[in-house]
Amino acid sequence: MEFDSNKAIYLQISDGICEQILRGELKEGERIPSVREWGGTIGVNPNTVARSYEVLSETGVIFQKRGIGFFVSEDARAVIAQVHRKSFIEQELPMFLNKARLLGVDLKDYLD
Repeated sequence: MEFDSNKAIYLQISDGICEQILRGELKEGERIPSVREWGGTIGVNPNTVARSYEVLSETGVIFQKRGIGFFVSEDARAVIAQVHRKSFIEQELPMFLNKARLLGVDLKDYLD
């Protein structure tokens, strides 16, 4: 996994897991790799992965079964879509529309 220096690694890991869930690579109810397994796979400190799992747990994307591991929540796709939709509408879309306006891009040509 390649990381962007402009965003915290633990957030990039969280985003990557969310993308895997949305693409269907990680299924709802499925066990995900342990913190150590995931850290070894992507080459980061397990504490960084633990922080990612904490963020995903707080948002309801994953949950922990004590002594067994972490699992994808049954409504993970809906939770991810809601969070990302809100972020897209509030942050990314306004920047995109502003840039299109500045560059004179007529979006009607692309919406048909």
